[in-house]
Amino acid sequence: MPINTETPQTTTPMHFWLRAETKIYERRTPLLPDQAKELIQMGHRVTVEEYDERCVPDAAYVAAGCTLVPTGSWIEAPSDAIILGLKELPVSNEPLRHHHVMFGHCFKNQEGSEQFLRRFKEGGGKLWDLEFLVDEQGKRVAAFGRSAGFLGMATGILQWCHATLTKQVLGSIQHYTTTESMLREVRDALTLVMEETSKTPKIMIMGGKGRCGGGAIALAKLVGIPSSHITSWGEEDTMSGGPFAEILDCDIFVNCIYLSQPIAPFLTASSIKLPRNLSVVVDVSCDLENPHNPLPIYTKKTNFRKPAQRISHDPILDVVSIDHLTSLAPLESSKEFSGDLLVHLKMCGNSAVWQRTNRMFEERLRNLTHDNSPAQ
Repeated sequence: MPINTETPQTTTPMHFWLRAETKIYERRTPLLPDQAKELIQMGHRVTVEEYDERCVPDAAYVAAGCTLVPTGSWIEAPSDAIILGLKELPVSNEPLRHHHVMFGHCFKNQEGSEQFLRRFKEGGGKLWDLEFLVDEQGKRVAAFGRSAGFLGMATGILQWCHATLTKQVLGSIQHYTTTESMLREVRDALTLVMEETSKTPKIMIMGGKGRCGGGAIALAKLVGIPSSHITSWGEEDTMSGGPFAEILDCDIFVNCIYLSQPIAPFLTASSIKLPRNLSVVVDVSCDLENPHNPLPIYTKKTNFRKPAQRISHDPILDVVSIDHLTSLAPLESSKEFSGDLLVHLKMCGNSAVWQRTNRMFEERLRNLTHDNSPAQ
């Protein structure tokens, strides 16, 4: 009987090194203590860097049998250690000699991607990009998609409510300890707007059939937005090419697509100058650095300190573009993601899923432009 390379089989012991994140407000983790314990029971080693911002305490990893080490010490980790993280590393020219499992944001020609990939080429390391861990149908095996859509919709509604009542953008937002606390805050904001203005927002979701879009729709319904006020578009609805006047008719537009090929923009700097109801754009996908960015109407991302930016004052148009939205509910989103990832970590580097992302990495290395620096 042939081996099914899509699913884990028995493998040799590995050394996983969970690094501390460096992105501000990043509290999620790709590996929770119970999952680390399971890997250890299989004979693998798990080293965890100290990190006070992680959604679970360091002590929980120690109790699970992990070795605790100082923050940032992965640089000196043994060469066979697999460095496990989520968000990008700080910009540097230092060669990378390890195998890294993370979101590299460099396989789609994003800004800075060539410099980042060159670090692997010079150091002999590998990037197994979490975005491109896919099954034989091309579907991601682990994703924050539903949580991202859920939290993006929540933030967008909060911004719409705040601007409707005060004409201002939101101030700093904090992470939620429970889903119910977030839902309560959004419901309360909508109730206040209804009492003051009798308004309920009309919402449009692009990519509504995917996990991310499904999360956005679920949040809208849970906080009381009627189905008659929710429009969901899929790929088939955009075949005619944008920009789309339909987006201008809604109050809140939430972009949840997975950008895998060139597409026409959904909105442009010219189209948002037309008469519109649209006052909030939530770019959950955040493809700002991608040359095929479908929302070329803003030039910088937002963050938890300043979650929205105003790109038009008359009439108002605010953009929410936080590229790690799921850190607003770090424990819940980590459970969603790491639970799916664990089954593949057990066969890290040794299944068809890993082979696919490895082939993509090798292809990107081959496509790097030649180094024209003078010979030494």
